[in-house]
Amino acid sequence: MRALRADGPFAGLEEALIDAPEDALEGDAPSLSADAVAMPSDVPTPRKIASAPTLPMYLEYPTGALSVRVDCCIAASYGMDDRVATTDVAGITDGTARVTDHQLSAARNLSESTSSIEYMFEELFTFDLDAEESALVEAISSLERLKAAAAARQARLAAALDTARRSAEAAAGVPSARRGRGVAAEVALARRDSPARGGRHLGLAKALVHEMPHTLAALELGALSEWRATIVARESACLDIEDRRRLDTELCADTSRLDGLGDTALAAAAKSIAYRLDPHAVVDRAARAPEDRTVTIRPAPDTMTYVTALLPVAQGVSIYAALKREADVCCDGRSRGQVMADTLVERVTGRPADQAVPIAVNMVISDQALLGVENTAAVIAGYGSVPSAIAQDLISQAVADQRSQATLRRLYATPATGTLVAMESRARTFPKGLADFIGVRDQRCRTPYCDAPIRHRDHATPHRKGGKTSRVNGLGLCERCNYTKEAHGWLVSTDTAENGTHTAEFTTPTGACHHSTAPPMPGTPARPMTEVELWLNGTLLRRFAA
Repeated sequence: MRALRADGPFAGLEEALIDAPEDALEGDAPSLSADAVAMPSDVPTPRKIASAPTLPMYLEYPTGALSVRVDCCIAASYGMDDRVATTDVAGITDGTARVTDHQLSAARNLSESTSSIEYMFEELFTFDLDAEESALVEAISSLERLKAAAAARQARLAAALDTARRSAEAAAGVPSARRGRGVAAEVALARRDSPARGGRHLGLAKALVHEMPHTLAALELGALSEWRATIVARESACLDIEDRRRLDTELCADTSRLDGLGDTALAAAAKSIAYRLDPHAVVDRAARAPEDRTVTIRPAPDTMTYVTALLPVAQGVSIYAALKREADVCCDGRSRGQVMADTLVERVTGRPADQAVPIAVNMVISDQALLGVENTAAVIAGYGSVPSAIAQDLISQAVADQRSQATLRRLYATPATGTLVAMESRARTFPKGLADFIGVRDQRCRTPYCDAPIRHRDHATPHRKGGKTSRVNGLGLCERCNYTKEAHGWLVSTDTAENGTHTAEFTTPTGACHHSTAPPMPGTPARPMTEVELWLNGTLLRRFAA
């Protein structure tokens, strides 16, 4: 066994041969780390660069019966001119590990920009805000490369977490269909992101680490951003592993081909290669795509909203063409966009755009805001906060329109904190009233960083484990998060704080704890009200109500 000292980053790696230990011929070979390799005496002492953190990075490429991992430490701990490269050898059949051309290509990609990465780390904590404009632009570029390198490292860690969790659950006898549940949610919590995005992060990580080494190397170099790496992975998802690796090599092995490519151009290039490699897979994917058609809604600024329809291309283009044709012949002073939007509303609802639609809309507003005593926000279920003036206008329109029906239901909250403590329910069955209470209290899925609408009102501590059907043990969750908390190793507990605020604690299988607090009701004062203010507030409300 001998180590390779590179005179430059990975220089001479083609001739590197590492003699495998005898026990590598049977079972799993031990990992060869820098500590386990005989280091040449002429290797200089590693030098520390500023106070930048150590960021070990490696490239791992399974190729048939041979798996080789090339480790390096990017500039945070070692100078780029003097580097020791080590390899991990597994599955050796002839006692010798040889670095393949496929692996060398990705390794060269990583080595080409090591000098710029070193500069990036050296300058990371020493930016001069009064420097010349060119220096400021270069600093921005350096940080963008750092973001890409960090995303690549996150991908490796996420894939390693998934592998470790599945192995542990397999050893514990968990059925294969249930292994790995909840890993995406843990990744999302660690990245302070929604569970849906956590699933995309984990899927991308597994694709890059296990199937697309050149794309991962380009991400580590900063030649690709995390989103553009996602585009490449997305467009190659329909291919089998071998074709996906061919696409990965053709598109990303030479990172100079990626310079100047925008998102659309990159997606088009990946689609073109995928269709050439396996046209049947691309066609089959397109044939299955209509199964994913759907309509979604999300808030937009200034009390507007986005209604998005995912449709087959023929239907989507025909809808847009019909709206555009209506706008072309309309000359009533409205803009083209306004005519198209109004026409869409009219054709979907069957009513003019300025006419009320008989749909129930739940709104939560404080009594002070409803009566105009103060200006605070109101909450529309499924949308979010709106200014109280707009809420008052909506309510006034509903009351004035004889075709509409406005009903009032009282909610009771503590004056000091705005914590919802009770609700008047006209339903005769307790579960329905309790479900409404939880929905109004929580407003959105209570999992941290998840803003999805509530789909399930369920027990935090499961009923089968003695959890009570109560407002304290009840949680409003989206469907994904409710199923995730039932996965092996997850624990969710709820409580009420001293000020009455409802809290929930989510503990992942790794022991990480994340907290969630129910949002205060509209009209909650910024500071606790004094007894005099409470008396004055009640007096004013009675006068305005009269």
